[in-house]
Amino acid sequence: MKVSMTVNGKAVSGEAEGRTLLSSFLRDGLGLTGTHVGCDTSQCGACVVHIDGKAVKSCTVFAADAEGAKVTTIEGMANPDGTLGKVQQAFQDHHGLQCGFCTPGMVMSAAALLAETPKPTEADVRHYLEGNICRCTGYHNIVKAVLAASGQDVSKIAAE
Repeated sequence: MKVSMTVNGKAVSGEAEGRTLLSSFLRDGLGLTGTHVGCDTSQCGACVVHIDGKAVKSCTVFAADAEGAKVTTIEGMANPDGTLGKVQQAFQDHHGLQCGFCTPGMVMSAAALLAETPKPTEADVRHYLEGNICRCTGYHNIVKAVLAASGQDVSKIAAE
């Protein structure tokens, strides 16, 4: 079947079987490989994208279910001039990544949190990111990066 949607501000369409997951459609059909697939069971959060502004694990959605939707992937988070977006830059500045595998999903989840709660507390960030697994960083710098992206002073946050 033909599937059409807007991805990162551009109208796109492609062929997909009814059982094709959005994560596969984005990666294999559109070549947007920033959306990572880590578990195929919706446990890790590496595949988070935004569908119509909401954070969604793309391994839990069929591509056909995103018909007509506005989808944003990690590739769509950069500034128009190609530089890193606010959340991406905060992750880099505050060492919120290590191997980088979870980073796209973390950034997408963090951006969704900040859209809902512009000045989250540390507890808010930790709670919101519970659906994202990182096996490298220990989360402290990820939380720090999210708080920094919200414009908060993170210089007084003690290292764990």
